[in-house]
This record gives sequence, structure tokens and C-alpha cells, in this order.
Amino acid sequence: MRWTEPVRIIEILRMTGDGYSQREVAASAKCAKSTVGEVQRRARERGLSYTQAEGMSNDELRALLYPDSFGKHQKPEPDWQEIHDRLADKSNRANLQYIWEDYRENDPGGLSYSQFCRRYERWRVSTGKEVVMAREREAGRELFVDWMGDTLYCVADPGTGEVQKAHFFIAVLGDSSYPYVEAFPDEKLDKWLLGHVRAFEWIGGVPRIIVPDNLKSAVTKVNYYDPKLNPAYWELAKHYDVAVIPARIRKPKDKATVESGVGWLETWLLEWLRGKQFFSFEELNAAIRVRLLELVKRPFQKRPGSREEVFNKVDQPALRPLPVARYEHAEYAFRRVPDNYHVEYDGFYYSVPYTMHKQKVTLRVSAGTIEIINENRERMALHVRRYSGSRYATIRGHMPKNHQYQRDRDHFDGARYRDWAMNIGVNTSFVINALLSAQHVEETAYRSCMGVLQMASKYGADRLEAACVKARAMNACTYTTIKNILKNAQDKLPVTSRIKPTPHHENLRGPASFE
Repeated sequence: MRWTEPVRIIEILRMTGDGYSQREVAASAKCAKSTVGEVQRRARERGLSYTQAEGMSNDELRALLYPDSFGKHQKPEPDWQEIHDRLADKSNRANLQYIWEDYRENDPGGLSYSQFCRRYERWRVSTGKEVVMAREREAGRELFVDWMGDTLYCVADPGTGEVQKAHFFIAVLGDSSYPYVEAFPDEKLDKWLLGHVRAFEWIGGVPRIIVPDNLKSAVTKVNYYDPKLNPAYWELAKHYDVAVIPARIRKPKDKATVESGVGWLETWLLEWLRGKQFFSFEELNAAIRVRLLELVKRPFQKRPGSREEVFNKVDQPALRPLPVARYEHAEYAFRRVPDNYHVEYDGFYYSVPYTMHKQKVTLRVSAGTIEIINENRERMALHVRRYSGSRYATIRGHMPKNHQYQRDRDHFDGARYRDWAMNIGVNTSFVINALLSAQHVEETAYRSCMGVLQMASKYGADRLEAACVKARAMNACTYTTIKNILKNAQDKLPVTSRIKPTPHHENLRGPASFE
């Protein structure tokens, strides 16, 4: 006989003990009179009273009154854990009906399909696999990020009229579900990173943890215990000092906050945008920001307040401050330092210390800088990135001494020669100015100027100044004259302004020869 539920059994025994008739007991317990009589009979046979029954568990009560519902008539249970594991393994694509058919081939007298399904669900419930853990989100701790599944063709090129598809980046803050949304023309890595940067700026701070999905822009190797992050994403995490903890694959409950946020925004934001047309992504995102500021003021349906109110009171005060510098997305390139100790990127050449010749280096390239890193991850050079102008960016300290000397020579002009000469003395300045002024093209005299001025390092500035005094007196302000004066130590002799007459000689012609 089918056994009666424990609650009805106890109610029947209680009212029977109080002297009620079977009709009255049946009406109160909501069962047939025959059921009341059957329970009363079984209780009398086993000497069971209401007080005893109330202290027994359901299984104990069932075993006492209905022992024939157990034992030999019960079909053995399959290995539900093994079946559950097979269903969880997505690689074999087995479903519950396929597994049941496999089970019946091995046990033709086993459970029917309906019983198989019913008992499997009962096992899932008993093991806690169907229950959901209630999680209280810590204020300002987690930011959930993803791309919306829906896209819209809503950005038209004003020149060609071509309509572009808009992809929507979404970030939702843990406790308040405060959202940020931005439209991009694609879902590439640079847009993914820029979405994070602008989301931090929108909420005015930095959370402790970012929870992304397992897309390639975030995770290059999916592993619950040791996921491998995209290098650029890791750089962003370091810059903002946040932890990146990807959600488990195929576990949407891990990021229920962003999933519910996506559903809410697909209804109240994307439906609002549908049918509208914009002529740039800037215009589209401006409209999105206005709409978001309206939506966050709407009250929650199942909790007090609004997203904006909870954000201002709970999440925002718990956020850490933004860093001084904004994160800038960087690309990476690998080079070996050539003979001229300048590594190339995009047609321009950037110097490293000459001692790194033939070593391998990594270039971290952003929109504004070129950072060159050695194999020990030490920065060896930092340059402003060039897009035009000179193709070589050289830091003087990267050059060996002889190259520094040559570069200094190559970069001297007339003004620098004059300044250098003035630091030695007025007569040296006079000679240098005379050398420069004597040439139709000033650059022609640069080597002579360098030669004269470098004599100060060999003979001293005082002797060079004295030699220039003598050269001026002789009206012979040339490199050769000054060199000979110093070489023969004539600068040490007193300067005389008396000019000796040219001695008479038969080979000399007089003025009459030119008449």
C-alpha cells in the first residue's frame, strides 16, 4: 500500500487520541476515511501513539508503519555522481537521455526514463548542487566587466553614409550594481583596455578586484587555479594595483552581477538606442552617458534605494583613489641591438647604451613613449615617440666618448663658436669672429674655429689668448698663424707694433713696374 505522508499520520494519531470520529479526522487531515482507518490499524498493531510518532523522523515512521515500501521492491540506484560528472564534461556532449539509454543497455530491468530523471533531480537537491549561495558583495571590492552580447548598427559615416556596428563594453560595480557602458567599433584589445580606464574614471576610483569573462583580451590560458592573463591586461592591472580574477568558464553565477546588469541595460539602454542614428562614436557615447545618469536614479525593485544612492553611500567611499597618471596602452616589440646602438620601431631609431651592442631588448611602445627594457626587465632607455622629423633619437650619454666628441663637433654653429671663444678672452673672440666673417658661407670656417679653440686644451687658455693678441698685431688671424705662434712659443715674447722696413733686393719691383 502507498504510504501516507508523515504530517497526515501524526495529525490522524493526534485527533484519534482526542476522541474524534473517523469522518472528523478525515476532514481535518484532508484524506479519505479509508486512509484514516488504515493508519489507525497499523498504529494499533505496532503500539504507536501520537506522542511517540511526534518524536520520530520521517524515515523511522515510514519504516515502522510501512516496512513493505522498503527493501526488496526498491530498484538499485545508479551511480549518480558518475552520471553528474559525465553531464558536466562538455567534451563528450552526452545528455541525460543518452546516459539513461546507455544505463538501460547494461541494466534492462532498471529505472524507467521518468524515474531516472526524477531520482537524479532528487539526488542533485540532496547533495546541494541545485542551491545557490547567498553572497553579500563587499563595498567597492569587485568590478565585473564584459562585452554585451547585443550590438547595434547605429553609427553612420557622415561622408559615405555607411552604418557601423556598435559594440558595448559594460562594467558593473559589485554592491550597488552601478554601471558604466561605452560603445566601440570593435572588441579588440585596445578597446577592452580603454573601456577599463574610462570605467575607473567614471566611478571615480579603483576597486580591489576586476572580474572579467574568459575572453582572449583578458585571458590567454583558461585555468581556474592559474589563469594566464594577456600581457597588456596584466600591465593595466599593475598600473592600477588591482587583482584580476576571471570567472569560472561556463559558470554565469560567478558574475551574476554583470549578467543581470547586461539584461537590465539591454532593456532600458539598448532598446532606447534602437532606431536612433549617430554620426560618430563620440556622439553615441555622449548619449549613453546621459541615459545612464537617468537610469541609475530609478529605484530598485527588490531592495530600498537606487543604484546611484547605494553607489554614493556604500561603494564610492570604499574605492581607492585613481593613480596620478592614466594608464596608456602599450604594444611590445623585440629587437637585437645593432652596431650603431639604435633600435628601430616604425621607421624611427632610438638609442640605447652602446655597451648593449648585440643584446636582445624589449620595446614597450605607447602612443607617447618608447621604453627599452633589457633581459633582466630593467629599463635601459626612455624616449619620446617620434612620428615625424629626424629619424634618429639619440641620448648623448648612450654614446662612447669618441662619438660624443664627433657629435659635439657636428652640432656646433657660429653662435656656439663665438660663445666658446668669448669664455677664453676678447682677443680669441676677435680671431674667431674674423674667421667666421671672412667666409661667404659661415660653415666653411667651422673646422678652423674648432682647431683654434681646441689649442686651449693643449696650451692653455692664457697662451691661446696671448697668441691671438700677437695674431691680431700681425693682422694674420688664421689657424696656421696661431698654431705656429704657439708651437714656436712666440706668444711668450713681447708684442711689438714696430714694423721693420723690407730690405732692398734686386728681385723686388718698385711702384714704377705697375705704371
